[in-house]
Amino acid sequence: MFYIYQGIITAILSILAVNLILNLRTLHRLGKDDGELPRTLPLISVLIPARNEERNIIACLDSLLWQDYPTYEILVLDDGSDDDTSALVEQISARHQKVRLLHGKPLPEGWAGKPFACTQLAAEARGDWLLFTDADTVHAPNMLSSALAYSQSHNLSLLSGFPMQLTVSFSQRMVIPVIYFLLLSLIPLWWLQRLKKPRPSFAFGQFLFFKADDYRAMGGHEVVKSRIVEDLWLGLETARRGKRQGVVDLSQVVACRMYTNVGELYHGLNKIFYSMTSLSPLLFILVIIVGSGLFLVPFVLVAGHFIPILPDWGWSTVIALQVALTLLMRLLIDLHFNQSRRYLLLHPAGVSFLVLCCFRGIIGRYTGSGVEWKQRHYTPDSKVK
Repeated sequence: MFYIYQGIITAILSILAVNLILNLRTLHRLGKDDGELPRTLPLISVLIPARNEERNIIACLDSLLWQDYPTYEILVLDDGSDDDTSALVEQISARHQKVRLLHGKPLPEGWAGKPFACTQLAAEARGDWLLFTDADTVHAPNMLSSALAYSQSHNLSLLSGFPMQLTVSFSQRMVIPVIYFLLLSLIPLWWLQRLKKPRPSFAFGQFLFFKADDYRAMGGHEVVKSRIVEDLWLGLETARRGKRQGVVDLSQVVACRMYTNVGELYHGLNKIFYSMTSLSPLLFILVIIVGSGLFLVPFVLVAGHFIPILPDWGWSTVIALQVALTLLMRLLIDLHFNQSRRYLLLHPAGVSFLVLCCFRGIIGRYTGSGVEWKQRHYTPDSKVK
């Protein structure tokens, strides 16, 4: 039975490795051969919700003001910040007419913070295309022109994808690459994007480029108003309403440094997994068990064989193959997104950190304790305290 189990695990890992390779081979790298811009350039509204972002907002706005696309506006909504976010934006808007500062209204009952901020931004936007992006991002000069050319040439309602994640701390370098590893291993993007009928794919809140008419026709952020992780649900809603979505490699045009320390990393991932448990907590537990069996247990078995103080659970060449496959997949991710390869052997520690955050999300859902994010407390009944 042990050998049958190991054979099944090895076969699944082999399939996931092929899926990852196909994803990386077919994932379009935005900023290269994106298509042609229309003769009449539409107005693009760049929309930035900002809550206590004084350390990030200047770099973000500076990068956006250097765009080679001529027709755009930048709207920043200060979502109740208690730092200098608002003052810094005002200083920049006084020098640049493209930048406009909005002051957020009090959060209504039943809304999560970011969806309400984005809804207010969209209400003030004049653009034919809407780019929702985060204050901790920086953008290459060709970002807007590349996004518009690709979206129009592929008839997209929503364009999202994988930004370059700037990892500088130990915890970031250990954990952040694992997120891309899991997404590109488990989701068959290469297949989903070839289908004629739109299917749920993937949307990353650091970059959501919407055709304005389609965004408003589907109800905008109001359709996900109670979702803490609104990007995931917006992607699902876009497909459910028959709108086409594209997922690309954004690493050449967008960079982001999210979760600057281990505390932010822990709370940020808790927020993500807590939101995902609303699909089905039991299904989520099953996903954790299967994921741990695939990506963590082989490393535990190897450690038990080679480290004397640990119990030896058995060893075989098949287990070594499982570890080798997993490390190869992680190496491909690190090479593609220019992450440090020195942290490759800490991959199981990164997976363990994600599993811990998953369990914390489940506990928050089952016990009703909820989750903290951006100085707001969210509970399962969608009330914010």
